[in-house]
Amino acid sequence: MKKNKQLITIVILAVLMVLVSACSSEEPVDLNLAGTYAAQTLAAISSDTATVMPSPAELPTVTPTETFTSTPTLFPTVGPVGPVDFPENVNPLTGLPVEDPSILDRRPVFVKVANYPISGRPHAGLSSADMVFEYYTGGGGNRFIGLYYGQDADMIGPVRSGRLVDPYIVSLYEGVLGMVSADPTVFGHIRNILDNRVISDKTLCPGICDDGRNIVTSVFANSEALTQIVARRGVINQRYVLEGMAFDMNAPDGGQEANQIAIRFSQVNPNEWRYDQESGYYLRWIDNAEGQDIDLIPLVDRVNDQQLAFSNVVVLLANHDEITPTLHDISLWDNYSGQRAVVFRDGQAYDLTWRTPSRTQPIQFIDSEGEAFRLKPGNTWVVIMGLYSGVTSVDGTWTFNFYMP
Repeated sequence: MKKNKQLITIVILAVLMVLVSACSSEEPVDLNLAGTYAAQTLAAISSDTATVMPSPAELPTVTPTETFTSTPTLFPTVGPVGPVDFPENVNPLTGLPVEDPSILDRRPVFVKVANYPISGRPHAGLSSADMVFEYYTGGGGNRFIGLYYGQDADMIGPVRSGRLVDPYIVSLYEGVLGMVSADPTVFGHIRNILDNRVISDKTLCPGICDDGRNIVTSVFANSEALTQIVARRGVINQRYVLEGMAFDMNAPDGGQEANQIAIRFSQVNPNEWRYDQESGYYLRWIDNAEGQDIDLIPLVDRVNDQQLAFSNVVVLLANHDEITPTLHDISLWDNYSGQRAVVFRDGQAYDLTWRTPSRTQPIQFIDSEGEAFRLKPGNTWVVIMGLYSGVTSVDGTWTFNFYMP
């Protein structure tokens, strides 16, 4: 009963916040949809998740469950590349050569992927993404958006709805977006930026398809098919200038020990990356949502049953404007001077600056000398945290606690 009252209070506050926003915004929010803004996320995640982030000392015990062995692919040997003048056969978003360079003659494909409800886990297709962006969706929850460019995946999901930040991310990489609906006001915002480069129709199989269960976690996408759909709409698929990232197998000097990265979007939404010395990857762990103490289990890709393994993990600190408890405008565009980022590679952490010099150019990571930081060749996972989130480092364990704004 107490939890139900808390949810009702959140929805009421959402309506009030939208009313205030409508009075001050140049583009007022549709007041008839205020309740939808707050409800669309809260309906998908546990009510226990909708809690204020406590101090680190108040966090519940997190118990790792060492029951899974991952065997990620070993790194190929490649030389330094980027941030400009990438060879024709090298993916500028991974620094790796591709078997067929013609796959790069298109726009990157982005797909929204749910993390809640947990019945949709394990996720599908994230291990095939060149990059994955993770961000706060309110109520203590988070969501992913995968980028597919150097290779495709024929099962990605479960696919979920769009948010205000999505077109900002997609535009930075000249991409197209696959999602399943959005609040009408949010959908209009996405269409204003991406035009016909957004696909949001689960009848467009095999681009976006429901597997027949017709529930919130039963929709999956195919990145190659999404490329074909936008091409039929007249969207130009060509090789775009996606410069700005740099890669080198050799780790730069000046790093700090970083064997574990703890990401806390809320009290009951913990996840971690742990560095695997043997493979050279960071491996992803996630809550199993069972018991009073939260156990962490390997996060696997249901397509190949392998634990998610990434060459680089990046945590960006960005300003979040809360419109309602589940509707946030995250500032990613026009970040010319830069904000703080912490980049993790090879068991090392580097305190850097991230910036976006234009709205159609990839996010850049800059070192203290003003030069492009060299990531490890391979895939990159980007976590977008609040500008004033807590950041601590103790004995190689880095902890990021999400705080608004």
